[in-house]
Amino acid sequence: MKILVAVKRVIDYNVQIRVKEDGTGVVTDNVKMSTNPPDDNAVEEAVRIKEAGKAKEIVAVTVGEDKAQETVRKALAVGADKGIHVKVDEIIEPLAVSKILHKIVEKEKPDLVFMGKQAIDDDCNQTGQMLAALLNWPQATFASKIDVKDKKLEVTREVDEGLETIEVNIPAIVTCDLRLNEPRYASLPNIMKAKKKPIEQINVSDLGVDTKQRIKQIKVEEPPKRKAGIKVANVEELVQKLKNEAKVI
Repeated sequence: MKILVAVKRVIDYNVQIRVKEDGTGVVTDNVKMSTNPPDDNAVEEAVRIKEAGKAKEIVAVTVGEDKAQETVRKALAVGADKGIHVKVDEIIEPLAVSKILHKIVEKEKPDLVFMGKQAIDDDCNQTGQMLAALLNWPQATFASKIDVKDKKLEVTREVDEGLETIEVNIPAIVTCDLRLNEPRYASLPNIMKAKKKPIEQINVSDLGVDTKQRIKQIKVEEPPKRKAGIKVANVEELVQKLKNEAKVI
């Protein structure tokens, strides 16, 4: 079995996001970048499946500028066998990413496609679902547990009411939740070995995919500052303020 894992380069989750003064976006210059956290879970799950002898090859793919190769190198250091970097200089939307991944799937012919349930930069949560529609493959989103059974997957997924267990046929698309596993750290020897593993570079223009933006971003603003709370002397004063000022009772 062959697994394709999509990874994305985003601002590190520990970084305090700052909005540009002109409101055109967020500051990315000299800001620490890393792999989108749920994508790390997707890579980890693929590696575990391979270690269990149920997969033979893992291919990591990313879409982005030259520096996006860092996310592929990290996946290679963790256990992926091969990398693909689709070079795109401009910001592209989930639909375009889905179309690009569609072309990569047609080229690589994987049995499974893993990716994070959503990216922490735009929170769109759309790419996996769109890719499943383009391929006409079954999908299992928000996966918190995955069991490979012959030519089927048993996936436990997180829903509003709790947990739901479904079974899908392979080939399939799986979007991974943070609670799926605990991603491992890449060791220094594996990081050095990853530098020798191949990364295939593809220009998005060679795929014949329309990456035209269909959503216009008007302005980016910081959320309003929260007002400071107050202290009350007793329960009677609390009730009075809830009734007369907050008007919630």
